[in-house]
Amino acid sequence: MARAETPPTDEPTKSEALSTFGRYAGPATLILSSLADGTKHGYALTKDIEEFADVRIAPGTLYEALARLERQGLIEPVESHDRRRPYRLTAHGALALGAHLESQRRVADVGLRRLASSTGTG
Repeated sequence: MARAETPPTDEPTKSEALSTFGRYAGPATLILSSLADGTKHGYALTKDIEEFADVRIAPGTLYEALARLERQGLIEPVESHDRRRPYRLTAHGALALGAHLESQRRVADVGLRRLASSTGTG
């Protein structure tokens, strides 16, 4: 019995969405995690990320990541009545973030378990 072929698409699946960022997955994960708590503009994102992750994202890195996330449809701009440009997480972005964080949790769990068994800690 022949297997049905899935038509090729340029759109990454939810689990692939953040994996395509390579070295930019860290900032993307932090930004999406911040936006999971609600709409924020650049400065508010920076401050929130510093607070919950103790990481400072440089402005160039932040705005480059925001542009990438918007191009992928993971975030979208929200209308603003001043010079700030707020963003919000899209439904696609929430799915991608959830899949990415679950994958990272599995990696962390394995790493911690192996570390505990090899060092007797934990």
